[in-house]
Parts: sequence; structure tokens; C-alpha cells
Amino acid sequence: MIKILMICHGNICRSTMAEFVLQDMVKKEGREAEFYINSAGTSREEIGNPPHKGTIHVLKEHGVPIGTHFATQLTRVDYDNYDYLIGMDSYNIRNIHKIVGEDAKKKVYKLLDFTEEARDIDDPWYTNKFEKTYEDVVKGCRGLLEHINELNK
Repeated sequence: MIKILMICHGNICRSTMAEFVLQDMVKKEGREAEFYINSAGTSREEIGNPPHKGTIHVLKEHGVPIGTHFATQLTRVDYDNYDYLIGMDSYNIRNIHKIVGEDAKKKVYKLLDFTEEARDIDDPWYTNKFEKTYEDVVKGCRGLLEHINELNK
């Protein structure tokens, strides 16, 4: 089983969106038994909170099922429990390293590293551009699945 942890700052916008988008993608491919996909935040600010209403709205508009979710914080143990720790921006990556330490096993990536546009995904908490974030998340999740498929050929 491939274990993927999507990570952003608070775990209510981007990482949650990526969690549900990727779960939907693998389910549509009939591969949900091959993956465990979850999300977390690097901060404690939103712990226990549900997904942001903007995240819920954009996922519903695109027909992406939304599971039960309450924000949690990334821990050092997560590094050992997951194959991929996927941050949404450079700030997240710095904070992931502060929490988990050295990435000796090369598990930490930005989501858009798996696309031709290796860049940050803007935080819709600040931009209020949830549709743009959704588009970036979809691109990144597709790229991540392609990467995984290539490794497992």
C-alpha cells in the first residue's frame, strides 16, 4: 500500500482538498485498495476544525466526495508512517523539515514538483481563489499518480 500525506499550513484548505481529490482519482481508477491518503497541517492553529467552506464548495462543484475530516498537525512519526509527505508550498516544506527532521529517505515534495510547473500552490485562505487552488491540486495529483505509476512499472 502506498501511503501519502498531503500537508499545508492549517489542514483545512489545500491539503484537505488534495486528500479528497487524490482519493477520488484513485477510486475512479479502481485502485483505492492500493493507497492510503490523508492530510495534516504544520501548525496547530486549526486543529479539530473541519475543512474550510471554500474547499467544501469547490469540491462539491466538481463532484469530488468529501469525507469526514478534522484538522490535525503533522508529527515526527508521520515521516516513518508515510511514503510521501507532500507540501503545498515552500513555507510548508521548511516547516515539514522542522517537524520531521532530515529527509534521508527522500519522501518530502511539493505537490507541483510532479508537474512541469514546479512552483507553490497559493493558499486560498489568503487569496480566496479556491477554484485556482483546485486546478493546481488536480494537476499536482495527476502528476503524482503518473510518477507513482512510472516507479511501479
